[in-house]
Amino acid sequence: MKIEIYSDIACPWCYIGKRRFERALGAFNQPVEVVYRPYQLVPDAPEQAVPHRAWLDQRYGPQSRAMDDRVAALGAADGITYDFDAALETNTFDGHRLLWLAATEYGLPVQHTLKEKLLAAHFTDGVDVGDHAALIDVAVAAGLDRARVTAFLASGEGSGEVRAELDHAHAIGVSSVPTFVIDEKWAVQGAQETSTFLRALEQAAASASEGVSEEAAGSCDDGSCAV
Repeated sequence: MKIEIYSDIACPWCYIGKRRFERALGAFNQPVEVVYRPYQLVPDAPEQAVPHRAWLDQRYGPQSRAMDDRVAALGAADGITYDFDAALETNTFDGHRLLWLAATEYGLPVQHTLKEKLLAAHFTDGVDVGDHAALIDVAVAAGLDRARVTAFLASGEGSGEVRAELDHAHAIGVSSVPTFVIDEKWAVQGAQETSTFLRALEQAAASASEGVSEEAAGSCDDGSCAV
């Protein structure tokens, strides 16, 4: 079974969804190949980082603080610490390039580690995940070679491949994240409960006649983030 997870580094629900899905995988007694695919909630996000609070207030208005508070409370229950006061918003394209590099040259387990570290850097540690020096440090901590990552980020390598994957996500109808695509047949949207993910895996494994689809309302306060 192959699971392709479409998510963005700057998506708070993607972090929660990752934790819940990993628990479901732990209870699922079959081999699964998991690969992270890129998605950008804000493709034209600034190259220079801006404070998360100010960015969110401008984008969503006064209700943004309540959105953050709800995510932080739910994240705490899943062992995630969100520090939205320290978080910085920036373009995530180069982070997705690094995830592509990790999967291509280092293997999927390293990609999974890098994904976790990028999410933690962005949401917990207040790291500018658009800054190359910061990205290099995160990548090295995940097991990538410093010289390789430094040269990679300085080049345009991987850009075409990542853009092709971003285009593919839109072509198959991904409009909110996280979206979990199972064997290119079934999709689960949003940071669902662990039991929902497990049920989807079991139904897919049993070759259910009907695809599994969990609807998400498509906003950043209901389990998924949408453009």
